[in-house]
Amino acid sequence: MLASLGKNPTEDYLEGMMNEAPGPINFTMFLTLFGERLQGTDPEDVIKNAFGCFDEENMGVIPEERLRELLTTMGDRFTDDDVDEMLREAPIRDGIFDYVEFTRILKHGAKDKDEQ
Repeated sequence: MLASLGKNPTEDYLEGMMNEAPGPINFTMFLTLFGERLQGTDPEDVIKNAFGCFDEENMGVIPEERLRELLTTMGDRFTDDDVDEMLREAPIRDGIFDYVEFTRILKHGAKDKDEQ
């Protein structure tokens, strides 16, 4: 992940960062830890790159069912209700989650209905 952003951390650096985590590392903690370390990197890019790790075709989208599977089976697992809540206002069209737009919404808020 960091290498994809032009960073080449040492094992000691990574171990120190992992030790700062107050508990198990979930997706949010992952974003926070890496985001704090990527000075000079746009936090929006950090979030997009985290999602991009699961975007095999580098298209800015992930199938909704694949995202749901990842969130409910990896790391600190989300419940189905947690995923439903997260995706309720997410930009999903025809079963495809647009993480580029989702990242924009996280950073800047949703567009008004008039702007769409």
